[in-house]
Amino acid sequence: MTLLLDQKELHNRLERMARAIASEAPRDVPVTVVGIRRRGETLARRLLPLLERTGVTPAGYGVLDITLYRDDLTTIGPKAVVRGTEIDFDITDTWLVLVDDVLHTGRSVRSALDALTDLGRPRAIRLAVLVDRGRRELPIQPDFVGLRTDTEAHHDVKVKLTEVDGVDEVQLYDHSDD
Repeated sequence: MTLLLDQKELHNRLERMARAIASEAPRDVPVTVVGIRRRGETLARRLLPLLERTGVTPAGYGVLDITLYRDDLTTIGPKAVVRGTEIDFDITDTWLVLVDDVLHTGRSVRSALDALTDLGRPRAIRLAVLVDRGRRELPIQPDFVGLRTDTEAHHDVKVKLTEVDGVDEVQLYDHSDD
């Protein structure tokens, strides 16, 4: 295991992402923040006060469950756990920041985009991810990134957050020796 980000570095990356989001956020359009369940929602919640410190007060915060939109749902079958989407505001005509922990193939983001379009038509959707590990299968790129790291197929990136895992860090595992 290789430690990519410790607690302090993770926080610093989120602060930089918040400043980057604030610098691009339009002043004449409501900004909303939506996190993809599970760690994306935690990161999105953490971004809220950081955005407010930069002068951007989000008009809404929500959580998106993409379980039923996944293209591998048939392989998950009865093990799939639907936790529900919690977006209690209209996303139409907002500048929506979609937050996730790790961007890899792009399939989770594609699922999230499908789910969001069922809820409304934002003026724009921007993608913020803590870690971009590359190796995309779909033409999806993040707008705001905490850390870019090149990985191989035998690598796994784990984001651990205090609220879920009891610690803040990002780890890289190499499964080539397994």
